[in-house]
Amino acid sequence: MKKIVFVLLLVIGQVSYGQITSQPIADFTFSNAENVLLLDVRTPQEYKDGHIDGAINIDWFSNDFNEKVKNIDKNKIIYVYCKKGGRSLKSQERLASLGFTKVINLEGGFDDWQNDQR
Repeated sequence: MKKIVFVLLLVIGQVSYGQITSQPIADFTFSNAENVLLLDVRTPQEYKDGHIDGAINIDWFSNDFNEKVKNIDKNKIIYVYCKKGGRSLKSQERLASLGFTKVINLEGGFDDWQNDQR
């Protein structure tokens, strides 16, 4: 019975939020495709200190995060990352609640990506 309830909750979550998934950032390859957006949710200083080429920066901690993401096309596939994964996971949930349906959290964040580039 517990398994059935869990599966039902999982299905309901997928229907409600669309395609909300995660993948290790080490497996990520960015293509500047028209329907893809790479979102860095770290602070402007963190972004300035280094970021993945092609990423746009919208600070998770900013008071106007919701306003800034409203300008993003909701039909795009959005890959979101932060330093280690906490803010990107929260951002992913927020984006889903705002109607974005294709949001992929890049697990491990910029730190893992940077270590993988060495």
